[in-house]
Amino acid sequence: SFDPPHFGHLALAEWARLELALDRVLFIPAAEPPHKRSVERSSIADRLAMTRLAVKDHPAFEVSTIEARRKGPSYTADTVRELARRHPGARLHLLMGADMFATFDTWREPDVIAAHAVLVVAIRPGSRPPRRSRWTKQGLGVVWLSNPGLEVSSSVLRERAAAGWGTRYLVPDSVERYAARRALYVPAPRRTRRTK
Repeated sequence: SFDPPHFGHLALAEWARLELALDRVLFIPAAEPPHKRSVERSSIADRLAMTRLAVKDHPAFEVSTIEARRKGPSYTADTVRELARRHPGARLHLLMGADMFATFDTWREPDVIAAHAVLVVAIRPGSRPPRRSRWTKQGLGVVWLSNPGLEVSSSVLRERAAAGWGTRYLVPDSVERYAARRALYVPAPRRTRRTK
C-alpha cells in the first residue's frame, strides 16, 4: 500500500536490484489492496505522491500507476499479466516479504503469478526460508534474498505519527514533510458530548 513508503521498502528494493541485477524496480501502490479492505488508508493520490517522493533520487526506481487506475481490488495476478503484455521478453520479479509469501497460496491465481514472475522473498526478522513449499518443490522460480531482517512497517509508522512521535529516520524527509503537511496520520479529533 505504501502508506507511508519507508526506508525498509527502499532498502529491500535496492538489495533486490543489486543481488538480482535488475534493470528497474517498479513501486506499485494498490488503489484497493484486497488483503487490507477493512483498513483505513490514505488516498491513492497521497500514496502515489509519497512514493514518488521516496524514489525520486534513484535512477532505477520508478512508480507505476497500473493498480492505482484499476477499479475495484488490485489483484497481483492482473498486474503481472498486464506487465508481461506490456513488456514482452522481460523477466519479471515480484518482491514480497516472508510474511506475504507465507500466505501466497491464498492469493488470487497464485499459479498465474508464479508463471509470469520470479517470486523474490525478503527475509523478515525471525523468518527463514520454508523447508517445504509447493512453489520451490515444483521448480518454479522462488528466490530468497540474503537481506538483513528489517523491522519497519507502515502500520507502526502510522501509529507513531498519530501519537506525535514522528517518523524521522524511518521515512525519507520529503515523505515525512508531505504527510505532516497533509495531516495524513493525525488522529481525528475526539468529540465530547455535553451533558445538561
